[in-house]
Amino acid sequence: MFGGSDIGVDLGTANVLVFMKGKGIVLQEPSVVATDKESGKVIAVGSEARRMLGRTPGNIIATRPLRDGVIADYDVTEKMLRYFLGKADGGRKFFFRPRVIVCIPSGVTGVEERAVKQATIQAGAREAHLIEEPLAAALGAGLDISQPSGSMVVDIGGGTSDIAVLSLGGIVCSKSLRVGGDKIDEAIVKYIRKEYNLAVGDRTGEELKIEIGTAHPPGTESKVMEIRGRDMVSGLPRAVRVSSFQAHAAIKEILDIIVGGIKGVLELTSPELAADIVNKGIIMTGGGALLEGIDRLISEETGLPVYVAEDPLSCVAKGTGRALSNMSVISAANKGKNFKKII
Repeated sequence: MFGGSDIGVDLGTANVLVFMKGKGIVLQEPSVVATDKESGKVIAVGSEARRMLGRTPGNIIATRPLRDGVIADYDVTEKMLRYFLGKADGGRKFFFRPRVIVCIPSGVTGVEERAVKQATIQAGAREAHLIEEPLAAALGAGLDISQPSGSMVVDIGGGTSDIAVLSLGGIVCSKSLRVGGDKIDEAIVKYIRKEYNLAVGDRTGEELKIEIGTAHPPGTESKVMEIRGRDMVSGLPRAVRVSSFQAHAAIKEILDIIVGGIKGVLELTSPELAADIVNKGIIMTGGGALLEGIDRLISEETGLPVYVAEDPLSCVAKGTGRALSNMSVISAANKGKNFKKII
């Protein structure tokens, strides 16, 4: 069905990135699918479908088939994967199906793993391999994890935050939190609802997070953004102004969970690996790493240097590319699966 090229997929809750061997990242689109309610036919996928969120008539449903890093709607996920793999291949049809590597959170169950593999095969892959997100993120950030030296990666995606210490090409200890960018957006929406009696959508929450959201309490200069929604008392449209102080207050609880997860993994880390992390610091990847002040917050809470990877959004996808070039990374990771500590 597709070309013979090997393909790496960052199957994210918020975005799907596709890496094609020899070409790099060829596609980056939101994980949204719009379908016809009665026939189940796909009407739009990706950016076009995302624009429909919250704006569809009764006969069309715009959904995100992945929740908290795992498949929530199998059939829609398979259709979405099929569409993205075809689009990445330029819509051409070849005799050879590709080998596909898909990223998964480090805490997924065996059932969830099988669902991802099955959906990938159904979408047209010849072979489906899985790689855990922290491992792919470390590879994509350019870390040399093959040496007997500890590296720590914090990957904050849309549905999950994956924290891991890696050494000798595998994960030594890790934690996968079912919180990420989506939960931050939801926290902002709830805060606006409670504080202003104003109903706003998740897209407004995301825009507010990007424009004025901050992980570190803002100083005297607080940014302000005007947002619009529906008054929950009168039912009429209304605009309010929200400050970065308020945005920080809204998301503090989610940030505390992420910081707690990082501390939990550090407590499990052996003294030797901990010493390596003190020297190297913590590397941050994923869209959540772009939240203003999050590196500073984690550094203050852990006492360790924290660095945001170059182009953190595409690190996991680039890591699948590096894994495609060295399939032993996958087999080594799978062999070591029984020995890693997951909390």
